[in-house]
Amino acid sequence: MRAVIAEDSVLLRIGLVKVLEAAGFDVVAETGDAEAVLAAVEEHRPGLAVLDVRMPPGFTDEGVRAALVIRKQWPDTAVLLLSQYVEERYAADLLSGDTRGVGYLLKERVADVEEFIDALRRVAGGGTALDPQVVSQLLLRRHSDPLDRLTPRERDVLELMASGRSNAGIAQALVVSESAVAKHINSILAKLDLPKADADHRRVLAVLRFLGVG
Repeated sequence: MRAVIAEDSVLLRIGLVKVLEAAGFDVVAETGDAEAVLAAVEEHRPGLAVLDVRMPPGFTDEGVRAALVIRKQWPDTAVLLLSQYVEERYAADLLSGDTRGVGYLLKERVADVEEFIDALRRVAGGGTALDPQVVSQLLLRRHSDPLDRLTPRERDVLELMASGRSNAGIAQALVVSESAVAKHINSILAKLDLPKADADHRRVLAVLRFLGVG
């Protein structure tokens, strides 16, 4: 069976290629962004697409949106999403329709090669593979405060945003790069389910949510 891979981490992408090939898949395309993987699926019509949830340029939900497009336009292509940590909103989006040939796993599962290969084959065969942590989060957080979705570092960033710090100021306070701060902010905006708007307005909405008045 042919497969395509979309993962912006080069090292992980190389590892995924080797694992899929060892499992008997023919990896016909590998890329680091969502647009390229859609083009690859259109060209090769693979049986399986393995996608990272967050990819360039925004590192928010590009992989999820690409997966939804694939499910709609090429329903014969099974989709397996990989995520650094549980993001139940994205899992819910993917599972809201036909769940045949769908998977959502944490990247740490790749380390157990045998288990990961089993998940790959199950999804490619029309089954479903959900990470146990994803299932737990979907059950526990279905009605919880969106702020509970934030990691401790994302809460630190949001608190500094609320105090009026710029990205540069936040980076200096947390001793991280500005690009890392930008990624955290993108993640915060996505997790808080804020409506689409310009970036500055969404920052304000995020701060209001943090202060309990949004």
